[in-house]
Amino acid sequence: MKVLSCTASQDHRSAELMTDQGKLAVYGITENIIRCVYTKREEVLSLSPVGIERATEAGICIEEKEDCYILATSGVSIRIEKRTGRFIWSDRKSGKILLKEDSKELAENPLMVYSTGGEKPVIRRVVTVDGERNFVENLKPEEDHMAYRGKLYFDWAPDEQIHGLGQGEEGIYNYRGNVQYLYQHNMRIPIPFLLSDRKYGILADCGSLMTFNDDSRGSYLYLDMVEQLDYYFIAGESVDEIIAGYRKLTGKAVMLPKWAYGYVQSKEAYRTQAEMIEIAEEYRKRRIGLDCVVQDWNTWEDGKWGNKKVDKSRYPDLKKMNQALHDMHVHTMVSVWPNMNSGTENCDEMEAHGFLLNDYATYDAYDEEARKLYWKQAEEELFSGGFDSWWCDSTEPFSGPDWNGACLREPWERFQMVGNEHKKFLRADRANLYAAAHAKGIYENQRKSAPGKRVLNLTRSGYAGSQKYGTMLWSGDTCATWKNFKKQITEGLNMCISGMPYWTLDIGAFFTVNEKWQNRGCGCSQDPSMKWFWRGDYDEGVSDLGYRELYVRWFQYGTFLPMFRSHGTDTPREIWNFGEKGGMFYDALEKSIRLRYRLMPYIYSMAGKVCLEDYTMMRSLLFDFPEDKTASAMDSQFMFGESLLVCPVTEPMYFGAGSQKLDAARNWKCYLPAGESWIDFESGRYFEGGQWIDIPVTLAYIPVFVKAGSVIPMEESLEYASEEVDTPFEINIYPGKDTVFTLYEDAGDDYSYEEGIYNRITLNWEEREKTLTVGPAEHDFPQSIRNRSLRIILNKKESGRTERVVDYYGEEIKIYF
Repeated sequence: MKVLSCTASQDHRSAELMTDQGKLAVYGITENIIRCVYTKREEVLSLSPVGIERATEAGICIEEKEDCYILATSGVSIRIEKRTGRFIWSDRKSGKILLKEDSKELAENPLMVYSTGGEKPVIRRVVTVDGERNFVENLKPEEDHMAYRGKLYFDWAPDEQIHGLGQGEEGIYNYRGNVQYLYQHNMRIPIPFLLSDRKYGILADCGSLMTFNDDSRGSYLYLDMVEQLDYYFIAGESVDEIIAGYRKLTGKAVMLPKWAYGYVQSKEAYRTQAEMIEIAEEYRKRRIGLDCVVQDWNTWEDGKWGNKKVDKSRYPDLKKMNQALHDMHVHTMVSVWPNMNSGTENCDEMEAHGFLLNDYATYDAYDEEARKLYWKQAEEELFSGGFDSWWCDSTEPFSGPDWNGACLREPWERFQMVGNEHKKFLRADRANLYAAAHAKGIYENQRKSAPGKRVLNLTRSGYAGSQKYGTMLWSGDTCATWKNFKKQITEGLNMCISGMPYWTLDIGAFFTVNEKWQNRGCGCSQDPSMKWFWRGDYDEGVSDLGYRELYVRWFQYGTFLPMFRSHGTDTPREIWNFGEKGGMFYDALEKSIRLRYRLMPYIYSMAGKVCLEDYTMMRSLLFDFPEDKTASAMDSQFMFGESLLVCPVTEPMYFGAGSQKLDAARNWKCYLPAGESWIDFESGRYFEGGQWIDIPVTLAYIPVFVKAGSVIPMEESLEYASEEVDTPFEINIYPGKDTVFTLYEDAGDDYSYEEGIYNRITLNWEEREKTLTVGPAEHDFPQSIRNRSLRIILNKKESGRTERVVDYYGEEIKIYF
C-alpha cells in the first residue's frame, strides 16, 4: 500500500491519507486515543457497530518527511511509511515505540441475509440441556450489499504480552503464540479489545466474528464482516488509564444495587414460591448472610419454554412471595430467555408484530420497538410481581449446534458451526452484538418504568459497552474439576483486562456429574448419552467429600469476585448440604460469607470507583505491578481492590474424588509482588515483596495478603448488605506508608448518585505522624458512618493492635496514635 498524499481537516482534529488501495483517516479523539479507519469507499461511514460516540477533542499535527508522514497528538505519534503504509505508534513524550502495524487489508465479502424465500418454514425444535431451540432448515441466502473481510496485521515486540479479548474456555492468559476465536457461545464472551503490557490497547469497532492469530502464519486480527476497518489505539501510563480510555469510548459502568455485592444463592432450580421463601427463612434462621435468592428457568407452564408468564399452580402469588422475601431483606432475581416456544402468549405476540428473527422463536433485540415489547412482557407478571433483577440467560441464542455430542470438537470447527448459525439469524456484521442489544432493552426500559430502582442484569454474554447497561457477566455452564477451576481464574483476569468491571461464575461449577447420568440435573437424568460439557469429576455431587473440598475452594475464590454467587445443577448448593455447624466444610463456607459481609464497605467503595473513576475491582497483577515481570505474568493470583492480594488454592489437600483421603502437603506457594510489604490478613505476619513464600493453609483459609500502607473499612458481621447496625464502624489501618482510602456511600438502590448525592469520605493515614484523618461527609444514608462510633484499629507490625473509638458526626476529625 503506497501513501500518495496527506491532508488535515479544517479543525486539525483529523487527517486523511490517500493510498493506491483506498483511504486512511485518522482522528484525534483525546490526546491518548486515536481512531483509524481504512476504507475502499469514497467516504468514511459514520456508523459504529459498537455504539461509540466519536467526538474528536484532540488536535493532530502533520509533518511530512521524505519517506513518511508523522501524525501526532500531544500524547501519541504515528509514523506512516509512504512506501508501505506501515504504522509505527510511539509515546510522544518518551519517544518509546509502542506498536508496529505491518499492514491493513480489506477484501470484498458480500453480506448475505437469510430467509425462507416465502416458503413455509421447516422448523426443527431441539431440546437440549441449554434450553429448547428452533432451527429453520430451509433458509436461503440472498445478497444484501457488498461489505468486506478485514485484517489488521501486527509486528509485536519479542517479549510483549497480549491480554484481553474477553473470556474464553481455555485458560489462556497471554495470547502470544496462540489463536483465539471470538464468537458468542455458552462459555465464551468475546470483547473486541486487546491490551499490551507495553501500555496500549486496541479496540476494534466491529460487531462480526473475529479471529486473533499469532503464529508462524502471521500476527493479525481478522474481522469477518465490516463496512470499513475501524479501530481505536488507546495509550496510557497504566492499565487503569487504558481501561478508562476504553470506557470513554464504549460507556461508563453504572452503579449496581448495593445488595448485589452480598451473597447470592442460586441453583438449578427452585420449583415453587414456597421453596423460594423456605430457602431465605433457613438462612435467616442460621443467621448467615444472604442478599438474593435466584429463580432459575421453568417458571413457565409445561411446554411453554421462555414464556414470561409463570405456572400459577407453583407460583400462585408472585407479589406475596416477593413481599415475604423483602420482609426478610432478601432480594430476588428471575431467569428470562430471548427465545420463546411458538404457541406461547409471548411468542405469538412477538410474531403478530413481526418482531421474531427467522428461527420463529427469538425476538429481534436489534429493533427498538421489539425491545419495548419484550420489556412489556417481562413487566406484566415478573417485574410487577416484585422481582428485583434479571437473569438474562442464553443471550448468545444460537449456540445450539455445538452443545451436543460426546467429544469436544476442534476449535475451528466450533467457531464455524456456531458462528454460521449466528450469521444466518443475526447477520454476519452483527453476529456478536445480540447480547448487548438485549441488555440495552432491559436497562433502558426498566429505567423508564421504575426510574428509582437500579438495574441488575446477570447475563451469560455481552460485548463492548455492556457495562453501561447494569450487567454482571458470568462465565457459563462450566464443569466441576480442579483444572477447570484454575482456568476460570485466568479467564476472569482476562475479562477484567478487557475493560469489563463486573464478572462472576457458578461457584462449584454448573455440572458435577460425569458417567453417572442418572444423577444429572436439568431434566436429563433419563438420558444416558455422554456430553462433552458434562464432565465433572463428582458423580455423587455434594455427598462426595472431594467435591465438598473443591466447592469450598471455589467458594473462597468467589468471596473476592464482584458478585459472590453459588449456582449449579446435579446437586444442591445451600450451605446446610455441606454439613452442619462445627463441621469443617460448613464452617469454612460460613467463614467466607461472614468475611464477604465484613468487607462490604471496602467492596462498595470499589464499586463507587468503578463508576466514578473507571476503576477495576478484580485486578490482574499487571494493573498494579507492571514492572514486576513475575507478577505481571501471573494468571492465578490477583488484587481485589486497592489492598487485598488473593491467592486461591487450586489443588486438593484433603480429599480426592470418591471421598478418597489424601496425604498431601497443606502449604500453598504464593508470590508477593516487589516494591511493597505484605501482611497476612489472617495471622498478621509481615513479609517483604519480591519473593515466593510457602504459607500453611487449612480448609477454612486461603492466603490473602494486605498491602502495607492500606486503610480498609469493615463492618460488623451482617446478614444483608443494607442492614443497619448500632455497633462501631471499623477502620483498619495497616501501616507502612502514607495512604488515602476513599469511602463511598450512597442510597444503595436508586440513581440519585447521578445527581451527585453520595459521600466520598477520605480516610487519610499519615505514617510519620501516626495520624488518621477522617474527612467530611455531606449526606446521611442508611448504614452511613455519619452519627456513628468509629473503631480505629492500627495493626502494628511488632506490637499488635491498638484501638481508638471516636464519635463521628460528618465533620473532619483526626485520630492520633
